[in-house]
Amino acid sequence: MKRHYYISSDLDDLENVEQELEAQGFTAPQIHVLSLNDADVAKHEHLNEVEAVLRKDVVNGTIIGAIIGILAAAVVLLLAHNSNLPEKTTWVPFIFLAIIVLGFCTWEGGLFGIQEPHKQFKRFQKQLQDGQHVFFVDTKPEQENILSQVVNNHPRLHDAGIGSSTPALVIWWRNKFSWFMKSMP
Repeated sequence: MKRHYYISSDLDDLENVEQELEAQGFTAPQIHVLSLNDADVAKHEHLNEVEAVLRKDVVNGTIIGAIIGILAAAVVLLLAHNSNLPEKTTWVPFIFLAIIVLGFCTWEGGLFGIQEPHKQFKRFQKQLQDGQHVFFVDTKPEQENILSQVVNNHPRLHDAGIGSSTPALVIWWRNKFSWFMKSMP
């Protein structure tokens, strides 16, 4: 799958594009709008806004923190092993310390990540601060022509490049979850 990015300052036009794409077989989890003006996006009920947690680099920061935490926990256990202290006491305090170090590093990584824009959205910070909106669509290879046709009908959309998309399995799961939520009373 590919992710196509577009820039626009017209939310009404973006809502029309999203409705046209959904009429052509795209699903809501494939289409998103990133904007700093959440209030205006919320007024357009058909626009699928990027969740707040996904706007920031929390996931990537947490993963990096966890990797550092694993290394630090290994150092704690290695130092304990080399000091021969566990033979005098027990391994329990050192194992707990390693777990605490791992948890702390993971937590700190998430805190660092929440301060940064998501790595895929960093390139759009200037446009977002200027009041524009980023519209992006995750496409399957067979949907590329449909996207091109719809986008060509909207001259206010400006191509902003291509990037990596959400994995197809995640989009499939979100579609199933959405169907389930609509089906349940």
